[in-house]
Formats: sequence, structure tokens, C-alpha cells
Amino acid sequence: MRGVHTFINDIRRQVFTEVARLAFEGGDYAKAIEHLPYKIIPGEVARHRQNIFLERAIVSERLRLAIGLPLREIDEYAPTGANIEESAIAEKYYEPPLINIINFACNACPPKQVRVTNMCQGCLAHPCMEVCPKDAISLVQGKSFIDQTKCIKCGKCADACPYGAMDAIGSDELGRAKIDYDKCVSCGMCLVNCPFGAISDKSQIFQLIQAIKRGDKVVAAVAPAFVSQFGDKVTSSQMREAMRRVGFDKVIEVAVGADMCTAEEAEDFLKKVPAEQPFMATSCCPAWSVMAKKFFPQFAPYISMALTPMVLTARLYKKDHPDARVVFIGPCAAKKLEASRRTIRSDVDFVLTFEEMQGIFDAKGIVPADMPINPDDEFSTGTAAGRGFAVTGGVAAAVKAAIKEIDPDREVLVEHADGLREC
Repeated sequence: MRGVHTFINDIRRQVFTEVARLAFEGGDYAKAIEHLPYKIIPGEVARHRQNIFLERAIVSERLRLAIGLPLREIDEYAPTGANIEESAIAEKYYEPPLINIINFACNACPPKQVRVTNMCQGCLAHPCMEVCPKDAISLVQGKSFIDQTKCIKCGKCADACPYGAMDAIGSDELGRAKIDYDKCVSCGMCLVNCPFGAISDKSQIFQLIQAIKRGDKVVAAVAPAFVSQFGDKVTSSQMREAMRRVGFDKVIEVAVGADMCTAEEAEDFLKKVPAEQPFMATSCCPAWSVMAKKFFPQFAPYISMALTPMVLTARLYKKDHPDARVVFIGPCAAKKLEASRRTIRSDVDFVLTFEEMQGIFDAKGIVPADMPINPDDEFSTGTAAGRGFAVTGGVAAAVKAAIKEIDPDREVLVEHADGLREC
């Protein structure tokens, strides 16, 4: 589904827009939010589910998550706006879990099963076979194969596999999807791929707007991937103007932090490889970092400890402007995970996805493509290499180029992958 525009995208955008509008308009939030499901899902006839009441109930939960509130218990009464005043504040960090399943939106698509992924190395020890209580696992062409008619979904093989090759697709007692948070890295792929829109993440839209309304100096740090996100030909000067009209005090580019990250990783590589370690692994994606450390702990010491461009940019700006509030605006939900860490909170105050930013633009009636173009206001502080961090292999390419400048004779071999499964 990723990249395919669907009704679910429209609902998400409407939810973000209405939450942003609610925050800007103020008033009795608890009362106002009760009307929003009827505004987003009007009429008497359901368009996409069994009945219109179910559609509105799901939208109600999406609204709560977009405000940063937890899902309500299904078997207990609570109004949509329950505890909303606790979120009507100018700062609020993501409370786990970040990614949530709205149970009554789930279609219980596949039954719970354990399957073998392409991480299987065909190892000689095959511990997955040894621990299986039902002899459901055999070797087929050197790889483990699970006979689903014998498998009782106990998960013992997944626990035993040193490569994490057994992928547990969880379900609850009613067959609905269930996230295993011990394995979840908050990459957001389930969020964008669930065809029933049953999975949603939390947002800081509500709190960000409270900070803007309070008069805080809120600075937008925009990721290089903004290109084409708000229109095919939207320039950085148009983005800056659109964000100023929202209420941001200043707009800066994260490519500056990417250049700092490049320099730090190049120095680390020259110092440590191969003197102290055989290779260096790097990515600015927190989901990748969590995945690597969870499933390949033996390689954790080889992962670059350099701060990401998001953090470096925020830290650099706050060094000269300690009273500023920084919001990172980027392409995915994973950065929310990174910013929620206690060591990062003082640097990055808010994280929004481009999708959430579009909701804010919609709430204010702002169209970036219609903004005036000012050549003197274009992003100019970051390098092309720093902006290339958004491309697969871009980080490694930038670091390799920096190493070559320092030591032209150093041979640097690079392997890169796209997506967690390839990694």
C-alpha cells in the first residue's frame, strides 16, 4: 500500500487537520472534539465499513492519538475528550506505545503464524528444529521450513534463532493484530501498510500549536526529504514562507547537522577501522539502530555513536538560542522514537511528519506552492552531500567522500541496504 493513495490517507489527513484547527481555535476542547467524528464522517450511511457508528468510533480513537492521548478501554465508557486538558499544554513527550492498534478497526486478516524470513542462514545447529515441540520444522534446500499444519504458534523457534529469522506475526484471542513491543522498532511500516487503517501513531500537533499560541520561539528544522512532499516544484523559500505563516519563528535545514555527522563519522572511521573494529555500521534512522541492537547485539559496538543530523542541528541552534523550541519535520514516524529518549528531549522538543505538517497547513488554509518565491531565502547552509542523506546509501557516500578528502589513499568499501529486511 505504501505510495498508493487511499481513503485511509484522506482520513489521516482530515484527522490531523481537525486536531490542528481545534488547537488553533481553542475553547472547550472536551466539548469541541465530540463533534469532530461527525464532521469527518458526515451523513447517515457508512461508506467504507459495516456501519457509520463504527467509522466514527475509529475516527474518535484516531483523534485521541493525534492529540497524544492513549486509546480508550473498549469495555469502559469514556468520552472522546477524556483527559484532553492534560494534553492542552505546550510540551508533551510521546508516551509509549508510539504505534497503536485500534482493535475494533482490525479485520483480523491473517491468523497468528510463525514463518521463516530470508534472514535464515541455513545454519548447521538449526536450534529452531531442536526446540520445536511438534517437529513442525524441516530443512528444505538448506533453509528452515515450517509446516503450518503442525505448528502451534508457541514461538520457541523464534526465541531460539540467533538471526531473528523467525518472524512472529502476533494475534490476540480474537484473531486481531497484536504488536510485539519487544520486537517493534517503531519503523511505522505497519502504520502505512495496514489496509484497514487499524494502526495509528501518536502526534504532537496539539502541543506544538499550544507552544506557538503561547508565544514561544518555535524553530522548524526541516529534513532534506521535504522536496516534492508539498508539491512537485515547491522551493525551500516557499516552505519557509508557508511555515512562517503558521507561526514558526524560524525555519532551518537539517542538512547542516548532516554535514556535521559526516565529519564526525569520517574521523571515527579513520581512527577505528580496522585498528579497533572490522567495520563501521551507520544510519540516521532510529528504527534501524534499534533493530540492529535488538537483533544483532554482537555488532552493537561497531555501530557509529555519532549523533544524528536531527539532534546535531537542534543542539547547534540551541547553543546560540537556548530559549528556542525546536520541532523536527521529516518523512516518518521513527524520529518520534528517537526524540522521546531522555537524552534527546532537551534538544528536540517536537517531531512532526510531513503528513502532520500538511494537516497544519490545511487547518490554516496555507498552500506552500502558492507562496512567493524569494531566491535570497533559499536553504544555503547545507551541502549537497548533507542533503543526500535522504537517499539510500547517501550517508555512506557522504562519509566515504569525507574520508577521501582526509586520506586519498584509504580504500573504503561500502555495503548499503534499503529497508529493515534488507538491512
